[in-house]
Amino acid sequence: MPNFSGFIDGEPVVARGRSWSIVNPATEQVCRTITFCEATDVDRAVAAARRALSAYSRWSAGERIEVLSRILARCNERAAEFVELIVEEIGAPVAYARSTHLPYSLEHFDEMIEVLADYPFESRLKHAHIIREPIGVCGLITPWNWPLGQVVAKAALALAAGCTMVVKPSEWSPTCANLFAEICAESGLPAGVFNVVNGEGVGVGGALAAHPDVDMVSFTGSTRAGVEVARLAAPTVKRVAQELGGKSPCIMFTDADLDTYVPMTVMKCFENAGQACQAPTLLFVSKQQRDRAVRLACETAESIVVGDPRMGTTQMGPVVSERQFKSIQDMIQDGVREGATLVCGGAGRPSELQCGYFVRPTIFADVSPTMRIAKEEIFGPVLCILTYETEEEAISVASDTKFGLAAYIQTASPERASLLTRSLRAGRIYVNFAPGGRSLPFGGYKQSGNGREHGIFGLEEYLEVKAVCGLSH
Repeated sequence: MPNFSGFIDGEPVVARGRSWSIVNPATEQVCRTITFCEATDVDRAVAAARRALSAYSRWSAGERIEVLSRILARCNERAAEFVELIVEEIGAPVAYARSTHLPYSLEHFDEMIEVLADYPFESRLKHAHIIREPIGVCGLITPWNWPLGQVVAKAALALAAGCTMVVKPSEWSPTCANLFAEICAESGLPAGVFNVVNGEGVGVGGALAAHPDVDMVSFTGSTRAGVEVARLAAPTVKRVAQELGGKSPCIMFTDADLDTYVPMTVMKCFENAGQACQAPTLLFVSKQQRDRAVRLACETAESIVVGDPRMGTTQMGPVVSERQFKSIQDMIQDGVREGATLVCGGAGRPSELQCGYFVRPTIFADVSPTMRIAKEEIFGPVLCILTYETEEEAISVASDTKFGLAAYIQTASPERASLLTRSLRAGRIYVNFAPGGRSLPFGGYKQSGNGREHGIFGLEEYLEVKAVCGLSH
């Protein structure tokens, strides 16, 4: 597997920064060691992207479709390698890595190939000629929880737009980005179009965000880190697109099918060991349905197979790191201290597991909206159940959050759902767990970020719009 520090101007590089050990979260053993890039490596990568921009930005849509198609084909050929890395570096169960991580990642290529077939990069508006052109050199900073998916969700769109880029993957799961860089080179993408610099966010990520020759930064991660990225980018007035934290409510109305939707809420909340930004972590149920909902939620959580991610029967693996494990344990202990009712799971790892950063699937009931576990993103397999007396109360409490990434509504009434969706300030609203899709915009309101990813909406984040007045054609 690629063990280099980065990929600059078409070649793997081994930098001279400090050594970094990548730990398998299921075994707590070091699985590989890399050296970090430094600010000078960021300069080299940005310069390579700037040199490549002049030619690549002039490629036709058809030429971009061809190279995207080659990259997609090569990714599919090396799918088993990506799955192995995802299992090893973040502890995702192998079945989940194959069924969800990989297809979610690669579907962005299919979408961009489809969009590029007839996207209007040039059009007429009254007396003007409207041109949509690549924004330029992009700095893409990605998180660890979807180590291939987050890279591709940004890179496929930037490539489709005609941009060049420098990617800074998370230091906790960097190797998928390195392998993807190899594939881009093998697929005929010109040197310098796609570059990778590995390192910590404070150093390498900060240098990328602040770099004067970077025209746009796209960042996915915590709200705290997003604020710092925006601060660093501000002096050069570059575009900043961010997908940040979430604390997504799931409102179960009294006419909803609890036997179906409560288990679905639990399973969705605990996907990827709860390390998903739009997970429905706050379940609202009516007071009269509290006991039934708690019973259904606990039965579901207790049925989840937690263990070795290499086993095909495992449904939930470890969380990504010791740091993440300790953070989640602190939140669970705070929930107990604040008086929430612990009805399932709790502190520590499952008793049958002797090592690894495994968290017990945990459910709290009788959670107050003022508790820390109800207000802050936990990013682990912890579900909070809150009760309400009226629908108005449920909507009011669910809306009283600094986040706005996703929201979920369960009801048998389409009319109620239609009305309530307009009351919730969130970038995605799922009614009765309807599927999302690669074409739909993804992003948040409030402190969940700005800008949108996926499909046409995401493509246009990487385009500037120019109005040319006075030309007859």
